[in-house]
Amino acid sequence: MKVLIVDDELLIRNVIKEYLKIENIFYDEAENGYQAIDLVKTNNYDCIIMDIMMPKLDGYSAIKEIKKFSNAKVIVLSARTEEYDKLSGFDLGIDDYVTKPFSPKELIARIKAVCKRNEKAIKITSIGGIKINELSRTVLIDNEEVEFTQTQFDLIALFLKNPKVAFTREMIIDNIWGYSYEADNRTIDAHIKLVRNKLGKYKNCIKTVRGVGYKFEYNE
Repeated sequence: MKVLIVDDELLIRNVIKEYLKIENIFYDEAENGYQAIDLVKTNNYDCIIMDIMMPKLDGYSAIKEIKKFSNAKVIVLSARTEEYDKLSGFDLGIDDYVTKPFSPKELIARIKAVCKRNEKAIKITSIGGIKINELSRTVLIDNEEVEFTQTQFDLIALFLKNPKVAFTREMIIDNIWGYSYEADNRTIDAHIKLVRNKLGKYKNCIKTVRGVGYKFEYNE
């Protein structure tokens, strides 16, 4: 787990850091919204602790920008206690709101809670050396990311989530495109061929089932 602490008060950052160290949680820190945005652009954080009243760029403006490119959980840590401020934060998509003064132990508990929800939300499926992440829509082949188009990703996701299930071409069309999609067998076969090629040494895991269609089967 990695946390970004954003607060213009050094004392508060230091207190939070000490408690994160106790829990063996990695962290970075920023003292204003601009620094936070730059750090989130170049690092992956599970959770961002964001103060609201900061110089140069306030917390809410930073959150609005960060939400454009990051799925990190956000906990607001603020001296503002008015209901309006809390509602404004939740409208922006924050996950929790903690008011100052605060209990560091409670803050750590809230960090763990929102990150646990995030872990449940991330749908990761892996078989053998193939791993897909449905949240980021990425495919790793032996820990190397391979670029898949949207349709190709949907196909490999369908197979990995349903191993050893034989899909007819009609079932594939229904799951990937829906009933309204018009395609002949050659179109489906072409998509399957492209997916196989991108799987490298695992291409034979997508097996042709004579008279039926295709299935995914991995044998160690």
